[in-house]
Amino acid sequence: MPYFDTASAAPLHPVARQALQASLDEGWADPARLYREGRRARLLLDAAREAAAEAVGCRPDELVFTPSGTHAVHSGIAGALAGRRRIGRHAVVSAVEHSSVLHAAEAHEAAGGTAARVEVDRTGAVSAAGYASALTPSTALACLQSANHEVGTVQPVAEVAEVCAAAGVPLFVDAAQSLGWGPVEGGWSLLAASAHKWGGPAGVGLLAVRKGVRFSPQGPADERESGRSPGFTNLPAIVAAAASLRAVRAEAEAEAARLRVLVDRIRRRVARLVPDVEVVGDPVRRLPHLVTFSCLYVDGETLLHELDRAGYSVSSGSSCTSSTLTPSHVLRAMGVLSEGNVRVSLPRGTTAEEVNGFLDVLPGLVAGVRATLGVAEPELQAPVARSSDSGALEIDALGLRCPQPVIELARAIGTVPVGGTVTVLSDDEVARLDIPAWCSMRGHTYLGESPRPAGTAYAVRREL
Repeated sequence: MPYFDTASAAPLHPVARQALQASLDEGWADPARLYREGRRARLLLDAAREAAAEAVGCRPDELVFTPSGTHAVHSGIAGALAGRRRIGRHAVVSAVEHSSVLHAAEAHEAAGGTAARVEVDRTGAVSAAGYASALTPSTALACLQSANHEVGTVQPVAEVAEVCAAAGVPLFVDAAQSLGWGPVEGGWSLLAASAHKWGGPAGVGLLAVRKGVRFSPQGPADERESGRSPGFTNLPAIVAAAASLRAVRAEAEAEAARLRVLVDRIRRRVARLVPDVEVVGDPVRRLPHLVTFSCLYVDGETLLHELDRAGYSVSSGSSCTSSTLTPSHVLRAMGVLSEGNVRVSLPRGTTAEEVNGFLDVLPGLVAGVRATLGVAEPELQAPVARSSDSGALEIDALGLRCPQPVIELARAIGTVPVGGTVTVLSDDEVARLDIPAWCSMRGHTYLGESPRPAGTAYAVRREL
C-alpha cells in the first residue's frame, strides 16, 4: 500500500533502525556519569551531536536535543523572546507557519506581548519586504519556516535573514520539512527541526541557538542539554536520529532529482485528468517530494477515505477533514481553493509505478465523490443561461457544509444573464475562502461579502 504522507511522518530509515537497535545495548546509561557505562553513553551523545550539528551547519555546542520538534519550537521561541525582553515584546511570524509556531505566538500575545503576521502571495511565499515592513524597534524575534508543510513552497530565508540582521533582530527558522533535503541557507539565528520528518524516530527534536544570540531558557533550571531541554535524554533515539539525518543527506541530491520528476508528473497530469482542480504552491521554489491540489465540488474527507480504500495514504488541508469545519490557515492565507484538498508527499524510494497507479484511480474517485453530492459535471462546466427579470438571485445555503454552498452557486450561475448576480447566504466559514477561489477558477467576479442576521452573504457577478 503506497504511503504518500511523509510530510506528516516519514517511514523509519533503515539506518535509523540499525542505530536504534545498536544503541539500546550501548547507550542506556547516564551520559553525565563518570563510570565506564556513562562514558560510553557520553561518547555516543557527543558523536550524535557532532553529526547533527554538521547537518544543520552550526557548532556542536550550539545544538541541543529536545523531546520533540514542537518542544524545540516552543522552547526556542520562548527563550529568544525572554532573552531580548529589554528590547521589546514584539514578534513577527508569517501567516503560514506551522501551528506550533503560531501557538507560541498566541501564548506570547496572551502574556502581554504583540505579534505581527506577514501575509503571503498566492503561492504561499513571503517577501523580504513584507518582513521589513513588519519589523519595529521593539521587535524581539522574527520567525519563518524554511518550507511550507502543506504546499511545499520554499521560503526566501536568506533574504529575510538579511533584512532581520540589518534591523538587529534574530531570525528563528522552523526547518522541520526541509532539513532532510539540505541545510538552511542564510544568516539565521535559531533553528528547530524534528527527526520523524526525515526518517528518524519520533520523539526527538533539535534546537540550534547561534553564539551571540541572547537566550534565556524558560521553566525550572536543569543541568542537561545546556539547560535548554530538561530531563534525561532518550539517547538511543537521539543516536538513531543523527545517524538517519546523515544517511538521508547522503542520498538527498539523487533522491530529490528523482522525486521531483514524479511530482512534476502529478502536477501536470492531475490538472489534465481531473476537471476543476487547482494545483497550489510554487511550481519552482518548492520541496522536491510534495504536491498539493484542491478539487471543486468535492468533500475532502470522503475523497481521502476513498483513496485509502484504493490503497493510497494521503493527507489534506481541507476544512472537510477537520472537526472545526474551518479551512486550513495556510490555504486561507494563500487565498486558494480549500475544498477537496489533497496533499501528496512521497517518501524516499517511491516508484513511478506507484505514482502512475495513483493517477489512474484519482479521476474516477473524484467523479464518484462528486456524483454522491449530486454534481453533474457537464452542467456545472457549461451552464445554460436563462432569462431573469431582475438579473439577481439569492441562494439560501444555511446549514450546508463544504462543498455544498459552492455546488449550489455553480448550479445557479447559469440561471442569471451575463452581468447578473448570484448571492449565496452561508453560515459555513469555508465559503469565505472557496467562493472567491471558485470565481477565480471559473472566470466570474467576486463582489464581496456582507453580514446577515444568520450567516454571511457572498455576491458573485456572472461574466461568461
